[in-house]
Amino acid sequence: MSMGSYWGYYKPAKPKGVKNGIKTKSKRGAIGETWWSERWIAVLESFDMGARLTRGRTYARKGQVISIDVQKGAVTAKVQGTRAKPYAVGIQLNPISDPEWAIVTEAMASKAIFAAKLLSGDMPHDIEDAFRDAKVAFFPTSKKELKTNCSCPDWANPCKHIAAVYYLLAERFDEDPFLIFKLRGRTKEEFIAALREKRTAAATVAEEREAITTASSTAEKVKSQEAYLDSFWQAGAALDTFSVNPARPEVENAILERLGDAPFSVGRTNLNSLLSKAYETASRAALQTASVDTNAK
Repeated sequence: MSMGSYWGYYKPAKPKGVKNGIKTKSKRGAIGETWWSERWIAVLESFDMGARLTRGRTYARKGQVISIDVQKGAVTAKVQGTRAKPYAVGIQLNPISDPEWAIVTEAMASKAIFAAKLLSGDMPHDIEDAFRDAKVAFFPTSKKELKTNCSCPDWANPCKHIAAVYYLLAERFDEDPFLIFKLRGRTKEEFIAALREKRTAAATVAEEREAITTASSTAEKVKSQEAYLDSFWQAGAALDTFSVNPARPEVENAILERLGDAPFSVGRTNLNSLLSKAYETASRAALQTASVDTNAK
């Protein structure tokens, strides 16, 4: 029998079934719902890893992965293959250094929208720009950056077991985008603490500048008001013609409508909706007070 005919009769063995294995939510089509998990998959597929990446997706959908644990710069997993004992999978991604993280955090803290979205558990679309400021990449840029190993006998890298973990990581990123930060060497708690510290420092500097400007302006006003001390308590003729006639605006809550949904929610209610109700209550009370004052006159 020739070598070609021998391999022609080869049938790949089916993996052993797993009870309560980790399965992808997606039964067909793309895996990953958020832009950042889709980006993770797109980056991996761009590395031209061959058919094993596709077979890994099948493993992920069948629930062959038993466990996944994401730590700083590393992922460990157990994947059931054809043998009785599950294979041990390891994936490493070089962490970003502390000085580089400082630059990244500084860039994010300088923009309120970055801080607002990240603190609410969302990932800004232009987050990769902040990493470029530190001359580092948020996602891996080549297959060499991913150091992987598997206890299976397959010599390929990635094998289908590693590939299955890749795909399931995408859905983990859907649930918690900060796991990508963790792979790069920062936990969510560490990053949020550093971001808040940078934001607080920036706010303090701004407050100090405003205080200096206000103090200077007040000093000038005090000097100019000395000429009016004799007539300070007099109402002045201008008040005789002064009147207030409040009315409902043509467009209710125009500013809130223009801004759209806020990046924060209280429970399941968006902050915009809560503010809208508060503005309506305040407006109604102001109009009622103005009406009483007008009638009293």
